Amino acid sequence: MATRRRITTAARELIAEGGYVAAQVAPVADRAGVAVGTVYRHFPSKSDLFAEVFRKASQHEVDAMRDAIDSPGPASVRMAAGIETFARRALRGRRLAWALLAEPVDPAVEAERLHFRHSYRDLMAGVIAEGIEDGELPEQDVDATAAALIGAIGEAMVGPLSPTSNGGDPDAVIASLISFCTRAIGEEPAHVDR
Repeated sequence: MATRRRITTAARELIAEGGYVAAQVAPVADRAGVAVGTVYRHFPSKSDLFAEVFRKASQHEVDAMRDAIDSPGPASVRMAAGIETFARRALRGRRLAWALLAEPVDPAVEAERLHFRHSYRDLMAGVIAEGIEDGELPEQDVDATAAALIGAIGEAMVGPLSPTSNGGDPDAVIASLISFCTRAIGEEPAHVDR
């Protein structure tokens, strides 16, 4: 297990530094301190290795967003906390965020990506549904709204149109994104205490 963990850690580090293209098997093996054959003993293919790395890294990000959303308070405040958590983590690890959200990848990794996009959508949908149930938010198609918000958040933070990639003030971008998302669900913008 320790060797497998070293291999996945090395692959994740290389992906965070230069994307999937930088995480070829030989550099992964070198960073992990193992032979290339050892990588293949633990992972039948590079796709299997990347899928596991993606799964672990994405689950870590989903858990962080869940922790932020699972706080007490109105739906708009909880949503703002989740968005801020997602955005600040994406800004701290821009290359990894790009790899997890948008970098062209092998079909096995794309299947994992779709699974985790559903996880993000489901978190957001849960907050919206609770807000509707509590009378805080107007009736709406919860899944469609949540999917649209997750797409908007990802694009605003790591997509080619992201204001942060053009030197935009990250705090201002996050505040605008929170304002946009809370208005989209039918609520006045919430402010998160820092």
